[in-house]
Amino acid sequence: MDLTTLERLPLWIGGRAVAATTTRYGEVTNPATGEVVRHVPFANAADVDAAVKAASAALPTWRAAPPLRRARVLMRFRELLEAHKKDLAKIVTQEHGKTLTDAEGSVTRGIEVVEVATGIPHLLKGEFSENVGSDVDAYSIRQPVGVCAGITPFNFPAMVPMWMFPIAVACGNTFILKPSERDPTTSLRLAELLAEAGLPDGVFNVVHGDKEAVDAILAHPGIKAVSFVGSTPIAKYIYETGARNGKRVQALGGAKNHAIVMPDADLDFATEAIIGAAYGSAGERCMAVSAVVAVGDAADPIRDKLAARAKRIRTGPGHVADVEMGPVITCAARDRIMGLIDKGVAEGAALVLDGRKPAVPGHESGFFVGPTLFDRVLPEMTIYREEIFGPVLVIVRTDSLASAIELVNRNPYANGAALFTRSGHAARRFQEDVEIGMVGINVPIPVPMAFYSFGGWRNSLFGDLHVHGMDGVRFYTRGKAVTARWPDDGSAAPGFHLPTLG
Repeated sequence: MDLTTLERLPLWIGGRAVAATTTRYGEVTNPATGEVVRHVPFANAADVDAAVKAASAALPTWRAAPPLRRARVLMRFRELLEAHKKDLAKIVTQEHGKTLTDAEGSVTRGIEVVEVATGIPHLLKGEFSENVGSDVDAYSIRQPVGVCAGITPFNFPAMVPMWMFPIAVACGNTFILKPSERDPTTSLRLAELLAEAGLPDGVFNVVHGDKEAVDAILAHPGIKAVSFVGSTPIAKYIYETGARNGKRVQALGGAKNHAIVMPDADLDFATEAIIGAAYGSAGERCMAVSAVVAVGDAADPIRDKLAARAKRIRTGPGHVADVEMGPVITCAARDRIMGLIDKGVAEGAALVLDGRKPAVPGHESGFFVGPTLFDRVLPEMTIYREEIFGPVLVIVRTDSLASAIELVNRNPYANGAALFTRSGHAARRFQEDVEIGMVGINVPIPVPMAFYSFGGWRNSLFGDLHVHGMDGVRFYTRGKAVTARWPDDGSAAPGFHLPTLG
């Protein structure tokens, strides 16, 4: 079906589109115009239960399927994703607002996780030790957890779900996706492509909704594991509630990502890198650079270069070819960001570039905020302490690399941090001393490739395991240790004592 023409979106349960039983619906808007483009159901507990029943029914056959058979379904899914990449990007741009180039790039990063998941026969291999005792072997195996759920954010409606479900289903689990209600259509298109790839009915399900659906997922005894990406307060709630209900939980929270610029850095290179990292996707990335830490003599030059480059950013609707930055997701998000800019001015930060009234002809009802730059920001100011999640970049000044690292380590968030320098010594000291989950050296957005795992520290992650990569495999499986002996005549049967090997 053409999902983009539907007035009301369906759920996806048991391999097909189904109407929700709920009577509550929300509006899905095009952020560039403010226009309501369709409505999304806010699923209730009965809708969630229907998805769990479908996933539970599909689980025994799917978990028993050889890993290679599961991998081949994902291989076909990957081919379909490549064929439909531009169409998926158009849906993302319509509902989220990011540029088509950015949207397509995010789909590509999701495809990379699917590529890793196709190697699941290798990734699930356990360990084997022969003859640990007389005629006794020991080995480990990894088995699927069961029905899993993913609760994903609005900023990456294709990529973040694909951080989760390809690994989960490759490991033999079934999956229920609760995407953001702000841009939900992409998830349904992914479900259609999975079905076309040959994924059995019920292995992948989509349930839209708000807090009612989330709470139903967290309370349902049939769901064994929950993955989440979103803000820190909600991540903490997801982790505590899910764990209290006996579920395995990984909950990725917010961020305040820093880029330290040393006096010896290539400032032209650093400027271009930071501009893209700060203002790309209108700053609505959990890995966006939102704070530049300018060390010593780097401060004035990097401020001037950032200001000059940010002034040239073209803001507009994401489908226009030469637009570099689209709108933010909702009117409420725009108003919140503008309120934080107001607060930055009131608290005494130097407003170098003001994005509160961007000119976007023909799109006066769109949710636009222009590139905004503050200098001489202090750590106690609101615009430094809070995750703005918009196109606002702040500059904090320090006198040394040591004080810059100390500043980063004091921040309650610990998702990503970058250092721009020509000094190998400074780079090594930074990577050793900074207390951050993902580190970049002259790389502003150090998102690991899919065969590594993504996640932060402190208030940026609740749980022990990160997403995708080997941490993803560990999260979606349980380890089992086996000790085996095959005696011929029973003469080696153990007695009443605790058996020892050796």
